[in-house]
Amino acid sequence: MARGPVSVQLYSVRDRLADDLEGTLERLAELGFTNVEPYGVFVAGSDRYAAALAATGLAAPSAHASVLELSDPAPAFEAAAALGVRTVIDPAHRTDDWESVDGIARIAERMNRVAERAREYDLVFGYHNHWWELEARPNGTPALEQLAARLDDQVVLEVDTYWVEVGGESAPDLLGRLGDRVRFLHVKDGDKSRDTKAQLPAGEGAMDVPAVLAAAPTAMRVLEFDDYAGDTMDGLAASLAYVTHLEGAE
Repeated sequence: MARGPVSVQLYSVRDRLADDLEGTLERLAELGFTNVEPYGVFVAGSDRYAAALAATGLAAPSAHASVLELSDPAPAFEAAAALGVRTVIDPAHRTDDWESVDGIARIAERMNRVAERAREYDLVFGYHNHWWELEARPNGTPALEQLAARLDDQVVLEVDTYWVEVGGESAPDLLGRLGDRVRFLHVKDGDKSRDTKAQLPAGEGAMDVPAVLAAAPTAMRVLEFDDYAGDTMDGLAASLAYVTHLEGAE
């Protein structure tokens, strides 16, 4: 069976990054990661990030940047291109528009325009969900699904499978319905509550991680903690070991 590559969202280790960027990336490489997903701070420090990635041999195929609210996303796209990023993903769009069909149409129109700008930099644009896009059901269907139906083919999704279930949906079922538009998964575990400190390494909580991965076999698996009560590096190591063992990676 095809298996998607594995990455790690650097927001998980944000405190360590602030103290020691290259040392933190080196430690992630030692754990066995070959890919990372930078988050917003890379935009203002793209030179430092590019140097640290080169020094540690890590690649950044995707990155998070809040571009939907910007009048000009060019600086974020330029920074991403400088790091070798191929897909820029907006991490969150909190708005009352999720609560109505017309509002969802406005969100989709905005995303489609941003995707056109991204293409000017040879980048793909994507969106990452939280729970509110699943809780909102203006016509009985989760807002995230209604959004997907209105997006241009060039726009991709990074489905945060944990927040999907916090929002009341089955992540494997949703992935099956969204299909190939899903290019990235945020893989995390826990008690399926909004309490981020209750998150756990993959395989140690209430999530059916095997079913999640099987539902999107070729999507990149991006391991993440929004927060973690233990040592984050140890937690990421446990998540990586679980996912690679589960999928039969050598």
